[in-house]
Amino acid sequence: MTQSNPAGAPRPLRLALIAHDGRKDRMIALAREFAPRLRGCTLCATGTTGGRLAAELGLEVERLLSGPLGGDLQIGARLAVGEIDAVVFLRDPMTPQPHEPDIHALVRACDVHDVPCATNASTARLLLEQLLPRAASA
Repeated sequence: MTQSNPAGAPRPLRLALIAHDGRKDRMIALAREFAPRLRGCTLCATGTTGGRLAAELGLEVERLLSGPLGGDLQIGARLAVGEIDAVVFLRDPMTPQPHEPDIHALVRACDVHDVPCATNASTARLLLEQLLPRAASA
């Protein structure tokens, strides 16, 4: 799906993909399901998640730092200046995260800047179906 930039020219949807260690396999499965449509997006992801998306699915992904090393904050900064259109953040609610304040800051930034944010696979599917409709010929 494309969005419009200030000049009115279409641009690809800018999507951030993040997954905790216990959710990386789910992220790969989700991305595999949407891969043909994700190829038309500008993707960024935290370190290991981005590496797996590129290696296992052949997606072009800008890899940022891993979450605990500041990747969540990098995505939050981009989001705050309007460089991210939506976030899929598959969180593991059962495992304590050492960078929990960064996680809360990113989700809060989504709320403050009214950016869609899915934090589980079911919500992510709903979000991606809405943002990345199938081509009319599909």
